[in-house]
Amino acid sequence: MAFVSGPRQVGKTTTCRSHADAYCNWDNLDDRALILAGPARLVAGFGVERLSETLPVALFDELHKFPRWKPFLKGLYDTYANQLRIIVTGSSRLDIYRRGGDSLMGRYFAYRMHPFTVAETIRRDLPDPDRIVRPPQPVEPGEFDALWTHGGYPEPFLRRDSRFSRRWQSLRLTQLVREDVRDLTRVQQIDQMEVLVRQLSRGSGRQLVYGTLACETRVSVDTVRRWIAALCDFHLGFLVRPWFRNVSRSLRKEPKWYLRDWADIEEDGPRSETFVACHLLKAVEGWNDMGLGRFDLAYLRDKEKREVDFLVTRDGEPWFLVEVKHRDTSLSPSLAHYQRQVGAPFAFQVVMDADYVATDCFAAPGPPLVVPARTLLSQLV
Repeated sequence: MAFVSGPRQVGKTTTCRSHADAYCNWDNLDDRALILAGPARLVAGFGVERLSETLPVALFDELHKFPRWKPFLKGLYDTYANQLRIIVTGSSRLDIYRRGGDSLMGRYFAYRMHPFTVAETIRRDLPDPDRIVRPPQPVEPGEFDALWTHGGYPEPFLRRDSRFSRRWQSLRLTQLVREDVRDLTRVQQIDQMEVLVRQLSRGSGRQLVYGTLACETRVSVDTVRRWIAALCDFHLGFLVRPWFRNVSRSLRKEPKWYLRDWADIEEDGPRSETFVACHLLKAVEGWNDMGLGRFDLAYLRDKEKREVDFLVTRDGEPWFLVEVKHRDTSLSPSLAHYQRQVGAPFAFQVVMDADYVATDCFAAPGPPLVVPARTLLSQLV
């Protein structure tokens, strides 16, 4: 089975339906009756008894709302694994359920879906296992500008209408807090959580100070931690934690928070950093989900306040550093400092407002380079 998780309205159902022969939505009462009738009744309409070159693919949407969805899938898979392929999608809660030692262990692979990124507007192929970083390709100026202005979520990105984008962003945020979080968690103080969400929306790219957020929200520090974990589970944002191995006087506790939708950020600096953060997260999670290695995303900061925005690790070792600037092309001294400390073969200062250069950023290891965002991000996923 394949479990496809990701943010609300990222296109999970639309994408997966194009690969499915049968579709069942728990919110559809007829489909719900078939599911409750049991696997034998359900698969009768899937064509499993007919000879075909490939096995039929069944897509289950919003199935997590069924209280016994895991035992149902276990029975369906164990009985029909040789006759049917199964995709499960619908809610980012699937990303939460997959963590535990549940009865589905060993029966599925999990895939995480992200909004559009620079590389996806250029190419549709997947990375080569022998070279996961592809050669650079130029992105159309209109595509890059649309990503920057409207974000990577399909509807606003494809419509490219500022009024629609603003209404879409507002509605998505309200639905996420008022529907997803309320209905699928035990959070009761939704009004206070909305205060926290507003604080987090203004703080993309900043270190989280839980005590300050607790005072502003009028709840305990432990409650703030639980709420932020829930908001990460529902893909409002994500945390990037500090890397401290071989870093003298490093910070070890405070994570940085990033929104999933950079288009909701007004200032160029935080929007640039969040734009690159989302691209790096998609690359790291995509490479992991495709089985190309063990990748992680971190940041670097010490008690002297020297900082580099991102470190990408590969199989537990530092791979490349990234410092993000909107226009500044003067090389940050922190890049060379931390590259020496952690031993990363590559270090980049990524400039958002810079023209594309047709040169591979990963051609050879070396000292820090100033590179255009259009070049580096075109080489990722």
